[in-house]
Order: sequence, then C-alpha cells, then structure tokens
Amino acid sequence: MAILVTPQTRILVQGITGSFGAKHAQLSLDYGTQLVAGVTPGKGGQFFEHNGHKVPVFDTVEEAARETGATVSAVFVPPPFAADAILECADAGLALVVAITEGIPINDMIRVKHKMRGSSTRLIGPNCPGLVTPGEGEHSHGGCRIGIAPGYIHKKGNVGVVSRSGTLTYEAVFQLTSRGYGQSTCVGIGGDPVNGTSHLDVLKMFNEDPETEAIIMIGEIGGTAEEEAAAWAGAHCKKPIAGFIAGTTAPPGRRMGHAGAIVSGGQGTAAGKIAALEAAGIAIADTPSVMAETLLRKWGKL
Repeated sequence: MAILVTPQTRILVQGITGSFGAKHAQLSLDYGTQLVAGVTPGKGGQFFEHNGHKVPVFDTVEEAARETGATVSAVFVPPPFAADAILECADAGLALVVAITEGIPINDMIRVKHKMRGSSTRLIGPNCPGLVTPGEGEHSHGGCRIGIAPGYIHKKGNVGVVSRSGTLTYEAVFQLTSRGYGQSTCVGIGGDPVNGTSHLDVLKMFNEDPETEAIIMIGEIGGTAEEEAAAWAGAHCKKPIAGFIAGTTAPPGRRMGHAGAIVSGGQGTAAGKIAALEAAGIAIADTPSVMAETLLRKWGKL
C-alpha cells in the first residue's frame, strides 16, 4: 500500500536538463521509477536519454501531465524560479509536487503557501531529499524514488520514516535495512521554516496505512511541528513510534544547518521537543546511531 506514491506512480522532473536534475533523473530511472516526462521551458520536443530510456521533454507541466499521465513532479529548478515551478504544478492539478530545491526565499514560499491554500495538490519540501517507496526487487529496485535519496539502501517492508533531515533519514533507513527490516515509505519533509507537509500530516498517513506497522520520526530544533505531531500521536496513534531530535547542544539564536533549525523566543528547543515526544509515549533515541534499535525495542522485536 505505502503512502503518497507507489511503484506505479508516474513522475515528471522539472529541471531535468540541468546537471543536478539530470543526475538524479538517471538514478531514479536506474531504480525502476516510472519517470515519464521532463519539463524545461524552451526545450520541448527534445528527449532525455539514459540506459535505453527515452523520456520526452515538454515546455510546460500541464502539457507533460496531459501527454504522459504524470501525477507527481520533482522540482530541481534553481531557487529564483522554484516557487513558480511549484505553482505551475498546482495549476496543472498534479496530486503531488516534491520540491528538492534549497535556498528558495521565504517570501516566495509564503506566496506559494497562500496560493496553494485549498488546492488539491500536496507539496513536500522545499529543501528536502524527497521520498522513496521501495520495490520488491534486489536493493528495492522497481520502487518509486523521487528526489536525491540513495535508493539502494532501502528495503520493502513495514516501517514508515519521516524526517526533516536527509542524512538522518538515510541513517535510519540503513540501520533498519541492515537489521532486516524494510520500509513502507520514507518521507523527507525538508528543513525550511515554511514547508508544505508536516510531521503531523505524514504521521496521519502512516497511521491509516495498513502496510505501515511502526514509525521512526526524526526532528530537529526550531518550530513546534514535532510537538504538534507528538500530541496527536499520543491521542490517536497506536503504532509504535521511535523519535530522534537533532540539536540538543545548539545555542539559542544560532541557526544550525537548515534554515528552520533555530531556537528563538524560547520555542523550538530540543529539550522541549523530547519532553513532548516522551509524554506522548514515543521512544527516544539518545543518538542517531540507535534510531532503529530504539524502534525495534519499542516494537517488541528485540
């Protein structure tokens, strides 16, 4: 079942002809993703070719979706143009847009959020690694990989992973796979202060997904998203959850890596988030190295 995307989901890539978009389009094709279209204004009619694949390139998202049946876009467009690229997906009625781009101005994202209010299009990101629903093949080949995550570390299974951090997502996935436990879907929601999909949104989807039996939730300092997700989980989610919060040693007022990773006005501290997760019955991993172990103990597998 999984959430958001399946191995059958048809994907388009905005910015497929740029070096970064091209590299990850190639990796997604190698993974077995149904990448059916690219979009680069002015390059419609060309083809993106890789290892026997011949992906048509279109000038607009609307045309690409109409001609190929794509329902999801991965955005690899440079920051000055990324907001308009996201809104083009909403205008075209896509189900999902995954914005990989880092460095989109906050004012642009506020404009995007305002214009997408009430839209049927879901946004993940920006500044995110994307998402992976593993397939059945070796190294989960035949799944759906959208973004920049290393597909080969995944394994099809029953653990849902949601995280603000890309590298911590990969760490959790690798730990699970190394112990023989696969993933239903892994969702990197991004580290920007204004984003499209929250921990809470993803937890609700995992809770309703019959294939997902346990969850790892990875957060970091800044904002209140983890506390909100924990409060909901404590009241509504019966599936075992393990959590990790990055930034326990971060000084107040200093941004740590992600644009949204900052403690300000006494809100968003690691201690506050950890306390909220513990109060909700979520098992806390003290370090990144024990995220999978913490979940497996909570799940009764150790």
